[in-house]
Amino acid sequence: MDPKLSLFLPVYNEEENLSNQQRKITEAMERLGLSYEVIYVDDGSTDGSLDLLRRFAEADDRVRVISFRRNYGQTAAMAAGIDASRGEVLIPMDADLQNDPEDIGRLLAKLDEGYDVVSGWRKDRQDAFLTRVLPSRFANWLISTIGGVPLHDYGCSLKAYRRDVLKEVQLYGEMHRFIPIYANWAGGRVAEIPVAHYPRTAGKSKYGLSRTIKVVFDLVTIKFMQSYLTKPLYIFGWAGIFAFTLSMLSALVAFSMKFLDWPHHADFIQTPLPILSMIMLVLGIQLFLLGLLAEMLVRTYHESQNKPIYTIKTKLNFDDRS
Repeated sequence: MDPKLSLFLPVYNEEENLSNQQRKITEAMERLGLSYEVIYVDDGSTDGSLDLLRRFAEADDRVRVISFRRNYGQTAAMAAGIDASRGEVLIPMDADLQNDPEDIGRLLAKLDEGYDVVSGWRKDRQDAFLTRVLPSRFANWLISTIGGVPLHDYGCSLKAYRRDVLKEVQLYGEMHRFIPIYANWAGGRVAEIPVAHYPRTAGKSKYGLSRTIKVVFDLVTIKFMQSYLTKPLYIFGWAGIFAFTLSMLSALVAFSMKFLDWPHHADFIQTPLPILSMIMLVLGIQLFLLGLLAEMLVRTYHESQNKPIYTIKTKLNFDDRS
């Protein structure tokens, strides 16, 4: 019988934290009294993390382990956890002991109020302010504004999802943090509750300022997907119209200067306007053609895209169904 809950944790060089994390998860889940599985996704760890995970799987058949051939990043690990999960409710969390498994019960209680996604909010975040908290606040504001789903903490891994809202989600880049937006697009109801957050006491953080920049780039992709994924010609078409308009205006001003002496007389070779007009004309044509090409690519994507973004080396405690 499939479990009620599927917890999945990306792991990358967390040897010093895993034993305590597994103990805390077991204690919290026993208090909840629900059937569950724990899926650890080893993202190419180079320390002893995988050996520990093997021991967890040997001792408890509710623990399942996926080991990547190399480091693919958190989004790929999250995607693998989602693909392998069997529960009705999916709960990702970090393996560094900064999330508290005791909050799982509160997430489930909020989910039972009729929500499809409940996102954790590290209201009292225990990280460096300048390098982690401040960039995160800016990124969360930007994501909320552009994505249309106002959350305080998109970066908090601890969330609860109903399985059906993740059916069509394809993750890549740093897209895992945008799952609440995907769920909202699919008509899901999204809520947020404060959760506990603890300072890292062992191991090394894998995040930095460069991650915020990557999030901004992915946010541009999200906005494009939200507004133009099924009709890319709209954005390319408007850009083409802008280029055509600028071309026509440049040509009109150039002719006006040569033949009407307005605003002053200038031959075509005395002003860059004829060149600008030709460049904008060619650019406008290219943008329209690019939009048509994007339309064809979008149709190909929707009809045939089913390629995983990771390769698995090892699976433990998996049967033939998964």
